[in-house]
Amino acid sequence: MTARGNRARGLARSLVWSYGTLWRRRRMVAFYAQFLRPGDLAFDVGSHVGNRVRAFRRLGARVVAVEPQPDLVAVLHRIYGRDPDVMVEARAVGARAGTATLRIATRTPTVSTLVPSWMEEVRTDRRFASVRWDRELTVPLTTLDALVARHGEPRFCKIDVEGSELDVLRGLSTAVPALSFEYLPPVVDRAVACVTRLAELGEYRFRHSPLETLRWADDAWLDADGMASALRALASSAPPGDVYAVRSDAVRA
Repeated sequence: MTARGNRARGLARSLVWSYGTLWRRRRMVAFYAQFLRPGDLAFDVGSHVGNRVRAFRRLGARVVAVEPQPDLVAVLHRIYGRDPDVMVEARAVGARAGTATLRIATRTPTVSTLVPSWMEEVRTDRRFASVRWDRELTVPLTTLDALVARHGEPRFCKIDVEGSELDVLRGLSTAVPALSFEYLPPVVDRAVACVTRLAELGEYRFRHSPLETLRWADDAWLDADGMASALRALASSAPPGDVYAVRSDAVRA
């Protein structure tokens, strides 16, 4: 298959996965209603093709969609370009502003990454056995602090950046009310480091949810030590998922 064909196939796969299941769309909106209300601001860092953007907009939130891959940015503009409450930032996010090299997996663009060491670490997981990072692209890099200065403080910030979650959090100097970041059990120490970083920023409580289930894996909100222990207890074969953090003084009834 040609490079153009691979790109089209990768985009089609992402769109079907992100938008093709009605029950998951409804569950997503219900799940994020715990964090967002009409008029709130949400950041979607690593927007991909924007299924979280749609959920946040269904809740009445304004959204800053941050995505460095040009093909995916084009999709975001096509779907949300006429919505004045969706702002697309065509860039990556890291610990400091500048530029970075993005390693793109053309046929599976959802796992494109800025972090070569993460690519090597996840190769031990069978779920990544067929992934090929076959293109490189220099992309602009900003920080969460810069996005806050430009758009305002988000009520909720979703971070899904394939290995650079800690760098994203290092570019944030003030605790935001709520956020999420992805974890992968084979490289769980990366997620634990994110929990530690958030504990440095403020007093947070944590829960986690397995991949795309939009259901809690535990019964209660945990402190940082409790969340770190829960993550370390995951088997390496366990599914990936997301850790959610809520600043203690920002909990809503």
